[in-house]
Amino acid sequence: MELVQTYPFLKSFLAGSVSGTCSTLLFQPLDLIKTRLQNPAKCGTHRNGMVSLFVHVLRNEKIVGLWRGTLPSIMRCVPGVGMYFSSLHWLQVHFGSDDPSPIESICYGALARSFVGLTLLPVTVIKTRYESGVYSYNSLSEALCKTYRLEGRRGLFSGLVPTLFRDAPFSGIYLMFYTQAKKMVPSTMHDHVSTLPINFSCGVLAGMLAAGITHPADVIKTQMQLYPQKYSTVPISTTLVFKEHGISGFFSGIVPRLVRRTLMSAMAWTVYEQIICYTGLK
Repeated sequence: MELVQTYPFLKSFLAGSVSGTCSTLLFQPLDLIKTRLQNPAKCGTHRNGMVSLFVHVLRNEKIVGLWRGTLPSIMRCVPGVGMYFSSLHWLQVHFGSDDPSPIESICYGALARSFVGLTLLPVTVIKTRYESGVYSYNSLSEALCKTYRLEGRRGLFSGLVPTLFRDAPFSGIYLMFYTQAKKMVPSTMHDHVSTLPINFSCGVLAGMLAAGITHPADVIKTQMQLYPQKYSTVPISTTLVFKEHGISGFFSGIVPRLVRRTLMSAMAWTVYEQIICYTGLK
């Protein structure tokens, strides 16, 4: 009986992991550019923003430099997306309704993402440091051990609060907009158009709105994970960002993050929904 109950959970986990793998490999360069634009030590280096930084990375680190941090990204995103979708599936099956309200969607998305964010935060810290160009690590295990040895558990969980303030609202807002946007699509379109472009279009719209709203928390998270001694708490980090860069500082790196998170989430949900339809989970 337990195996039967677990099987849908495993299918949703595997479906999420497959979608996470595809989107992570494809959009890693955008994540790297976003992290470096948010690096306070580099803020004045690339005044032309995203394009000049992209050229700088290509010139100095070659094309492989754009995929720096891919391993910790995969270690975080692949199980993370799988855990998110399986947790979300479990919440919807046990507590959800056939026609979830906007509040339901926000709560389930936020709860599922909070669980994943807390569980995988040490890998998120290492991922951010890999991408920044500030830290030099030869392997993921060395990065974890070195961080723990020099900073203790606090180092591995630096940026916890802004990470949750970013991820939980993002997933909740995304799921709400995504489900509501799909409801607004006329039933006649579902009969004559493939669900794939409908799901992807709704995902793009939801991703743009959710990423824009939660971006300031992403900036604070990055500062705290790169320079935990200076940006030790959320209030201190917020004050320093505003003092040094003004309001615009809270939106540094928004373009690559907006593009990446929007397309990554839309792709992940589209692939996930196609897989669960084919496997009979939905």
